[in-house]
Amino acid sequence: MKPRINASPKRSVLGRGVISAAVVGAFSFVAAFTSPVQAQEPKHLTLQEAIELGVQNSKVLRLSQTKIDQALIKYSQVKDEALPKASASYTYNHAEIPTKVFQMSKEGQPFYLPKRADAFLGTLSVQEVIFAGNKLKYAKESAELMAQVARLDAEKDKEEIAYHVTSGYFNLYKLQQSQKVVAQNLQAVDRQIKQAQRFFEQGIVTKNDVLRFQLQRSNVELTGADLETNRKIVVYNLNILLGLPENNNLVVEEVASPAGQNISLASLVDSAMANREELQTLSLQNQAADNNIKSIKADALPALVASADGYHINPSGSFIPPAHGSLTIGTVGLTAAWNFDRLWTNKNKLSEANIQKTQLNLTRDLTTDQLKTEVNQNYQRYLLALDRIKILQTAIAQAEENDRSEASRYTNKVASATDRIDAQTRLYQALINLELARADAGLAYYTLLKSTGTILN
Repeated sequence: MKPRINASPKRSVLGRGVISAAVVGAFSFVAAFTSPVQAQEPKHLTLQEAIELGVQNSKVLRLSQTKIDQALIKYSQVKDEALPKASASYTYNHAEIPTKVFQMSKEGQPFYLPKRADAFLGTLSVQEVIFAGNKLKYAKESAELMAQVARLDAEKDKEEIAYHVTSGYFNLYKLQQSQKVVAQNLQAVDRQIKQAQRFFEQGIVTKNDVLRFQLQRSNVELTGADLETNRKIVVYNLNILLGLPENNNLVVEEVASPAGQNISLASLVDSAMANREELQTLSLQNQAADNNIKSIKADALPALVASADGYHINPSGSFIPPAHGSLTIGTVGLTAAWNFDRLWTNKNKLSEANIQKTQLNLTRDLTTDQLKTEVNQNYQRYLLALDRIKILQTAIAQAEENDRSEASRYTNKVASATDRIDAQTRLYQALINLELARADAGLAYYTLLKSTGTILN
């Protein structure tokens, strides 16, 4: 939530300008003026260090890595399907035979059967698919593409983490800068109170003037309290995001002004088209859709399978057969098979696969349009942020001149205490607005980089 500064002269100093300058996420300033300094040393962080910590300690990225590992395992599983199939078994059979004599016909020779029989049968089989319409090849390619998609998703998650860290960093920076301006304002108000008290003692001004400046100081302190409370919230959340202890007292360093003032919209759009993970993911999914179509077509082709089988037959009833009491047979074979019913049963599967590919193409076109819109929107907001800095710099020069003028007029008993307070309020409000605008411009620049897929570059 962006701060809104109310410039109405009817509200007291900094209660009008600074409270609204507090950005979502900031911390209590009262402690800075009324409480003793904490024993804990503050931890200073640059933006780059914060991003590195956020990426290094992110639980989201650890989850993303497990998804990559899962995709790689699935790819390995598909590769395993191309290996020869082999099986072995050894079976024992026992038969009870109630029929003692078996005769095929009246003229035939009768067979006298035993009451029971035992036999052992061992088999060993190895099969290798020589050709199956390249279905395994397409399956491997699709699994590899999905592993690449998982990597792209992880990269996108990394960029999201970097952006969240950057946003929190700039929020904390806004609050720190606002607190500095509030501290300067308090010093200025204290000087004004001393001057008003001297004037009162000399009978130049009324007690009411002194009370107005003291009320002004109270309002500034309330503003500081809001800032400090919000700062504590931001620091706590940032510690969680960076994987640091929650009680760390973070202090962010001065943020350099954006260095991309002269970038063109066309180059930014080109960068987004080349770097955004969404488009790369859709491209990989499109390739996987092509493989799916090829695989369905391949399912209607003949298959060729080579096999080797071995059999050990032991009808003796003993686990270890007597000499010449068992039979061992080895066979090799080549099987050609064609499930030609796939020619008509796969027709609708093929139609569905073609529709899915069309959907992916349309989704890519829609995503491209959305990315262009996003880049343009962020680009325009970035330019606006730069313009705001220039306007506010001019406003500060005007507010400083007005403040000097009102200070002189008040000293010379030409202006009232209210006029003096209003001039001072406008000056410090403009100073805070400038600090916020600089931070907003920095965040707008990184938002623009994120929309082009280059925030981590």
